[in-house]
Amino acid sequence: MTPTSATQERSEQATDTTAIRPFQVNVPEAELTELRRRINATRWPDRETVTDASQGVQLATTQAVARYWATEYDWRKCQARLNALPQFITEIDGLDIHFIHVRSKHDNALPLIVTHGWPGSVVEQLKIIDPLTNPTAHGASASDAFHLVIPSIPGYGYSGKPTTKGWDPAHIARAWVALMKRLGYRKFVAQGGDWGAVITELMGAQAPPELLGIHTNMPNVIPLDIDKAAFSGAPAPAGLSAEEKVAYERLSFVYGKGIGYGFQMGLRPQTLYGIADSPVGLAAYFLDHDARSYELITRVFNGQSEGLTRDDILDNVTITWLTNTGVSGGRLYWENWGASFFAVKGVNAAIPVAVSVFPDELYPAPRSWAERAYPNLIYYKKHDKGGHFAAWEQPQLLAEDVRAGFRPLR
Repeated sequence: MTPTSATQERSEQATDTTAIRPFQVNVPEAELTELRRRINATRWPDRETVTDASQGVQLATTQAVARYWATEYDWRKCQARLNALPQFITEIDGLDIHFIHVRSKHDNALPLIVTHGWPGSVVEQLKIIDPLTNPTAHGASASDAFHLVIPSIPGYGYSGKPTTKGWDPAHIARAWVALMKRLGYRKFVAQGGDWGAVITELMGAQAPPELLGIHTNMPNVIPLDIDKAAFSGAPAPAGLSAEEKVAYERLSFVYGKGIGYGFQMGLRPQTLYGIADSPVGLAAYFLDHDARSYELITRVFNGQSEGLTRDDILDNVTITWLTNTGVSGGRLYWENWGASFFAVKGVNAAIPVAVSVFPDELYPAPRSWAERAYPNLIYYKKHDKGGHFAAWEQPQLLAEDVRAGFRPLR
């Protein structure tokens, strides 16, 4: 290739908005040094005046996180894990979208796009990559293999940060279809939890012809009248089954005491300068996702063995700190303000749906509500362990469900 033609080719690539560009993470050592300096310079508040977590993330837990983060945690291990995977960036609707793309070695693998949530990143999905793309190494059949696409939500991690409003969950759902088609996949399935569940279910509601089915581990099954009653703090309506009443009571607790962050980011995300300026402020905010996850994380930092490790937790916080996406990620709540987090999304009756229910999720979705929310429910399984961050905490169980749930669609 002549110098002239090489220059011309680079110019054409630069102007081609559909180009798929390889990506690697490379954090300068100076940024890690500055992170540790800021952690060590934290100005601490007084200890809470109660012995439980009713006032928020406890001082002892946060200080344990900070000690480990400043002295033992090694970001380079996470960076190496990410860079060992094929990562790319492509522009969709004027915004750079970062994604991991791992193709299976097995013939006839089913393309699958998996979406993380808040407070999250693609770090949440790393443990399910090999079980899904290389199932024979995990006791499953080659016929259960997937080609896996794991994007970073706009405003999160290494995706671009929207500079104008409009990147709501429905927009992201459409962008994911565009991404899969750009990668050459004409038929595919989708999976998600947290915001990933909302986005995935909206893909199901939009029902593009390329979408074969969806799997969710945070099923948006709450009937609209039930959701409104729980949000208002009203007593459980009459006529609920025992399983439905448990779900109602858990949902009422979440609305009343569990998602203050959702209301803050839904109303005033730009006010959260503290989580952009203080790494410990960011970590504490992320730990306060829900009561059961917080209890798990507290146990982890007290030295107990759980589905998550201290490094898991700090990998997720650190990627957000290093990309300065605490506030930009929070704006997704503002974009969605006025729409329910958990109520039915209107998944099209033509779209098959698979559901996993973990006991420590924000609410355990009853089968009766799942059958109403998803006219084409093809798989439903309740587990006896696991919580909100299923791919992170219980990757084996989630991978097994994804294989089983999508098996009829191959």
